[in-house]
Formats: sequence, structure tokens, C-alpha cells
Amino acid sequence: MTRTRRLAATTFRSLRIRNFRLYFTGQLVSMTGTWMQAVAQGWLVLRLTHNSGSALGFVTALQFLPVLLFGAWSGVLADRFDKRRLLLCTQSIMAVFAALLAALTIGGVINLWMVYVLAFLTGLANAFDNPARQAFVSEMVGAEDLTNAISLNSAMFNGARVVGPALAGLAISLVDVGPCFAFNAVSFVAVIGSLWYIRTDELERHEPVARAKRQVREGIGYAWRTPELRRTLVIVGIVGTVAFNFNVLLPLLAKVVFHGTAGTYGLMSSAMGLGALIGAMVTASRVRPGEAWLLLSCIAFGVWMVATGLVPSLALALLMLVLMGAFMMAFMATANSSIQLIAAPSMRGRVMALYALVFLGSTPIGGPLIGVLSQHFGPRFAFVLTGGITIVTGAVAGLSSLRTWRARQPEVALVSAPLALEPAAA
Repeated sequence: MTRTRRLAATTFRSLRIRNFRLYFTGQLVSMTGTWMQAVAQGWLVLRLTHNSGSALGFVTALQFLPVLLFGAWSGVLADRFDKRRLLLCTQSIMAVFAALLAALTIGGVINLWMVYVLAFLTGLANAFDNPARQAFVSEMVGAEDLTNAISLNSAMFNGARVVGPALAGLAISLVDVGPCFAFNAVSFVAVIGSLWYIRTDELERHEPVARAKRQVREGIGYAWRTPELRRTLVIVGIVGTVAFNFNVLLPLLAKVVFHGTAGTYGLMSSAMGLGALIGAMVTASRVRPGEAWLLLSCIAFGVWMVATGLVPSLALALLMLVLMGAFMMAFMATANSSIQLIAAPSMRGRVMALYALVFLGSTPIGGPLIGVLSQHFGPRFAFVLTGGITIVTGAVAGLSSLRTWRARQPEVALVSAPLALEPAAA
């Protein structure tokens, strides 16, 4: 076998599993629709509010507020109930909300408050969908292929991020935002169908957690007492709050800084998605990325965020977005797989809910803040500031990890030394 074929076999190894392959395909179609809706919704809000960054930040906050409010509790449900059935319910509900948004927009009766309400309701369904969807991957592929499956999932997510925004920009330019919402509603059929046809007897299920008191508190305590989980969740929380607000930053950068159209916004989203796809594929080729890769990708992500905010032209901004997207996804995929591999199976749903809570649930805080900063000081300033905070976070975490490692070396020496002094057995 040639080196190229060996690399391909390593990179795509989890796709040999039928259930994951089926689920992967359904998610690819659905996520393309999701990204089309994300672009169309941002553009619709800017149109309804005459380019208000604050309104864009507010609708983003509403969409992720349910994760902040109910994220920890949703993890308990993911541990307690059948994840596949839970996903069938949440995906169906989100399809209905997308269809309603499409009908209101195409019918010409859409108002800003309707966008706010539907963003919140979609976020509510997503709050219960996310931990179950994250933990369900391990049931399909097992521990051996988990890192690879998560990275391929990230690659799929960002492959859709390349195609979806490009299609949305084209559709908005030729028709309007309404067809993007309609396509998203229909695209849910693919993932619902894949979940329906999964062979449940091939899933590596774990015994459901029995109903009991203080299960949310138990999950939080478990994550805090586990140093590797605690450190990763803190890093993700800080970076998620300040840096992952691209639903706010990219539309403003496209329209305010570069005086572009919906097509410009779609092109910028696709450039970032292309980079993220590359980052996911590189991470997928690694057997088990460690903490060093997590911290390095965090710092590099911040560096390219700063660069994106400083470049003078759209062409250079697109190049910076590709590089930024690559390290952004390397950071996200490594954090996700590390947390799932460390967490005990009985705690995985609750731990992944905490991951979603600090990563997505922080958006209601960061989204409006970044929106206000962008409106008063410009999108360039917001890019540079958030990128700088990301760099500092990665650097401080790296120094903390190094101090912890050095502190453990004397302990290792003390444990090892007596063994060296013992006489050999007769």
C-alpha cells in the first residue's frame, strides 16, 4: 500500500462503519441547509435594521441563550434517554421552525421580532440536540475511532460551510433570503432519514443513567475534579465567548468594511469554511491529538484573527480567513475529541453538555458585546481584540500546563528511584 493510500485509509477509517457513514451523509445535506439559513438570517437582520451590529449580536444571543439556560440539564437527558430517539425529536422540531421562517419570509410578512422568536425557539431545540448529537458519535464508532469520527464530522460540518454560504449568497443575489430558509427545512429530511435507518443492534450503547437527584451537580463536579477536563473547558469557555461570534463579525466585515453584497458575505464564509475543512482533515489524520496541539492551534487561531482584522483588501482577507478557519477547526476538533475520550461513558452526555454550555452558551454574552464593539469601533477592532485575547489564553494555558508537568517530575523520580535500588529477584 502506497503512502497516499495509507494516509487516506487512516484519515477516513471511521467511514467504514455503516451507521456512521449513513449519519455522516445525512448530516452533510442538513448542515448545508443550516449554513444557508445562517447566512440568510444574518443578511435579513441587517436589511430589517439598516446594518445594526447590535441587532445582529442580539439575534445571535437569542439563538444560543437556551444553551446557557438549559445546557447542563439537557446533558442529563442525553445520559438518561435513547440518544437516537432524542435526535429524531429535536431534528424534526428544528425542521418545523425553519419551514415557518421560510413561509413568513416568502409571504412578505416577516418582522424583526419574528426572527428573534424563531431564533430563540430554534436555539431551544438545539440546546437539547447538541449534547445528544455529540455523544451519539461514540455509540456509532467506539473509542478506537472516536477522534477520527469527530474530526470527519468537523470536516463534514465545514464542507457544508464552504458550499452552504456560497449557495446562500447566490440564492440571495438571484432571488431572496426566503429560498435559503426553505432549503434548510427540506434538508432536515436527510438527517432524519439517516437516523431512522441506523441499525440499532450495531450501536455500542451504554447502560442509561437512572433518574436521580443532583445529576447536573454531579456532572459539574466530575468535570471540575478532572484536571484535563477542567483546563480544556476553561480554555474553550474563554475562546468561545470572545472569538466565536462570526455570525456577527463576518456580515459586518463584508458589508461595512468592504462595502460588499450578500455574495461577498457568502464568499467570506466559504473561505473560512474551506480553511476549517483543511484543519479538520489534518486533525483526522492524527491518531490522538494531544494538549500541545490544542494550545498551538488556539494561539495560531488568534494570530490569524488579528491578521484578518488588519489586512487592507478583500483578497487578503479571504486568504487570512482560510488560514484562520484551519486553526479554528483544529482547535475545536481537538478540544471535542479530548473531552469525549477523557470523560467516563456514564458522564459523557453531561460533560458534552458542559462543553456546549461554555462554547455555545457563552455566545449570549459575547455576541451582543462584539456587536456593540463592532458598531462603535468597527469590525476590524473587534477582530484584533478578540484575536489578541485568544492568543493570550492559549499562551497562559500553555505556561500553566508546563508548570504542572514540571511539578510532576519530582514525583515521578521519587516513585521510580526506590525501584532502581531494589535487588533483582533471585
